Amino acid sequence: MLSKNDSVSFVATLDSTAARVFYEDVLGLKLIADEYFALVFDLNGHALRIAKVDALTPAKHTVLGWNVNDIAAAAKSLGARGVVFERFDGMDQDDLGIWLSPSGAKVAWFKDPDGNSLSLTQLSIDDPVQPV
Repeated sequence: MLSKNDSVSFVATLDSTAARVFYEDVLGLKLIADEYFALVFDLNGHALRIAKVDALTPAKHTVLGWNVNDIAAAAKSLGARGVVFERFDGMDQDDLGIWLSPSGAKVAWFKDPDGNSLSLTQLSIDDPVQPV
C-alpha cells in the first residue's frame, strides 16, 4: 500500500539550535523549514523531521544512516568538521572508526548533539542488499 509513497524520517532533539547547526552546517543538509514542532531538512528528496521535544532518551541503536560511495573520504570530511566516530569494544575498527562487517560492508557510527546514533555505510559490491 505505501510502497509508492515517499518516506519521512524522524529524529528528536532537546536543543533545536544545536541540532540545526549540526545537521545543516556539519552534515550539509538543506534546511526546508524551522517549524514550531520540528526542523525539516531535505534528505536527498525526502523529509527529515527533527522533532523538538521536552524529554529525550536516545535509542541505543542507529536511528539514521547514509549509504556513501567512499566511507573513508566521508569520515575524514566529517572528522574535519568536528564529528567524532564511536568506538566499540570487541569490534575491529580502523583509525577512522570504520568497521568491516562480515558481508564486506564498511560502517562507521557517530552521534548528533542529542546522542542519537547515526551511521555511514559503504556497501560491498558483493552485498546482496543494494540500494534501489
